Amino acid sequence: MSIPLLCIALLAILCLALGFNVSIARAKAIVAYGSKDDPTCPLYKAQRAHGNTIEYAPILAILFYVLGQSQSADWVSWTMILVTFCRYLLALGLLLPATMAKPNPMRFIGALGTYMGGLVLTVVLLLTALNI
Repeated sequence: MSIPLLCIALLAILCLALGFNVSIARAKAIVAYGSKDDPTCPLYKAQRAHGNTIEYAPILAILFYVLGQSQSADWVSWTMILVTFCRYLLALGLLLPATMAKPNPMRFIGALGTYMGGLVLTVVLLLTALNI
């Protein structure tokens, strides 16, 4: 099994599922584009969850793929798994609470895991590129 490819596939599934969720929310709200800037509005929450995922998934997928092509330590694969889990956690932290106006643990852990794990993977890629 290829952990990097599995994580990339899971990120793609997340992106597509969240995009479909925006379409469903638009249909329910009978809104063709945009939404009200209301942190309790289901359409607004769906758009933010999808938008946030689209902002991070491509660079993470590239990191996963390139590092997957090199002989990386096992902990690098575990970092990919953790980052992928954090992306799902963050999306749930945007969608599930009644409002996005208040911080919540899912969003915090999801964002922190994305930033820290992404930074670690970026450093690994940089060191690999420099043959260090």
